[in-house]
Amino acid sequence: MKKVGIWLDKVKAYVFTLHNHSEKLTMIYSEIKPYHIVGGSGSRLKGGPQDVVQDSKYLEREKHDFNNYFDKIIENLKDADTIVIFGPAEAGEKLNKKLQQEYKPIANKITAVKKADSMTLNQTKALIKDYFKKHI
Repeated sequence: MKKVGIWLDKVKAYVFTLHNHSEKLTMIYSEIKPYHIVGGSGSRLKGGPQDVVQDSKYLEREKHDFNNYFDKIIENLKDADTIVIFGPAEAGEKLNKKLQQEYKPIANKITAVKKADSMTLNQTKALIKDYFKKHI
């Protein structure tokens, strides 16, 4: 049985594959650029000229970057028998949503999506091993 545990945030993902008695770690780095609004008021005068801030342009870029990041992660999940996703914030939820919408056969193998704070590589490895010992 091939078990895959993922810990991810906006910057990187650790994909641990446990198969028989062997372990494999794959580190995947995202290319998501920081979201900084450029623009705003162009003048200190009331009613003066103003630059238009295109939030939608930044959000669309971020969405595109997330999709590329998730596609790299999904490549490591194709032959998994069971999958668990850990991570802070909403990155894990977004990955799960993408899998549910576009990769239903892989999404059916997800046993849990759990919140987990940032941790060291060894802590992450221990968390994933412990989860599989208790739940699978």
